[in-house]
Amino acid sequence: MVVASVKADPPKCFFWIKDARQSQSVRSNVFNSERHVNEYNFWECALARTNVRFIEAHNAALDLCAGLDVGASLPSENGLADRLGVSRTVVRGVLTRLRDEGLLRWAGREKTLVRRPLPADRLAAPVPLLSVEALEDRFLDWILRRDVPPGTTLNITKLSRQFGVAPHTLQEFLSSLLRFGIVERRKRGGWVLRGFTPGFAVELSEFRTLLELEAVRQLIDLPEEHPVWQQLAEIEADHRALLTEIDTRYHDFSRLDERFHMAINGVVTNRFVAEFRKLISLIFHYHFQWNKSDERLRNEAAIEEHLAYLDALRSRDLDRALAAGRAHLATSKQTLLKSLRVQTRAE
Repeated sequence: MVVASVKADPPKCFFWIKDARQSQSVRSNVFNSERHVNEYNFWECALARTNVRFIEAHNAALDLCAGLDVGASLPSENGLADRLGVSRTVVRGVLTRLRDEGLLRWAGREKTLVRRPLPADRLAAPVPLLSVEALEDRFLDWILRRDVPPGTTLNITKLSRQFGVAPHTLQEFLSSLLRFGIVERRKRGGWVLRGFTPGFAVELSEFRTLLELEAVRQLIDLPEEHPVWQQLAEIEADHRALLTEIDTRYHDFSRLDERFHMAINGVVTNRFVAEFRKLISLIFHYHFQWNKSDERLRNEAAIEEHLAYLDALRSRDLDRALAAGRAHLATSKQTLLKSLRVQTRAE
């Protein structure tokens, strides 16, 4: 890391990180939570150009200076810390920047305003980083829309910038997918998209069926006023609308399919089921994309199966609903296995 100690008044422990990319990397690893901010207060000013707290304090200090006459003195460091709501370490970082930008003269405890702030002196707020939940959706959408093939090397730096997440957050997310075979960590570092074996696909499909059929048993006993019935009515309307435009919008089925199954399975309020449900959805939709030869016809057939499934659920006939669910999930299983064969040939 290339660093330079700040001259004059700031404490000896204060450093500027000159390379913005290095600063971002350190911030991502150190300031990934409010707890870490408190634990690593030493680094608060070192991360000044990317730290949200510093940026807010800096801009608030400019507002304070705008209300003073040129030649006026600024409050003490303690006074500024109270007014800005930050530590004295951050205050010193703010004062250092204001001095370097020619706004004030800083000599010991005396801080004198030299010129009025300009709009260009303000620092832009950083783009908010995605949560892990939002990252799952963004990652899935990237795979589906970009048709990312198996064997693709994942550029962490590029993707973290594209998804709006810290690199370590993306690394942790990919690590969570390792046990499902959707990604692979290279021996020399880095990540690559991979598939998984037909045997694993069969086991996953069977587990998915167990979870969803249990959800069906619970769903048909829910009262009419339960929100799920309105959800399913809206989903049905979206299915019928998509069916009328299937020639041009068949790619949109993936998201609709996810909504459909999430609505059914969502009636089961088990935290462990919820975690597996999201990952199962991710894996199924990911592998469905490799076989492009009959994607339109496949999606159209799936829409028809969904409509039959919905009709069976509304009938409140358990045997009929379970039969419709098993038939549709069996089709999904075969689609997944077929996609794996296509993937294997592509590799």
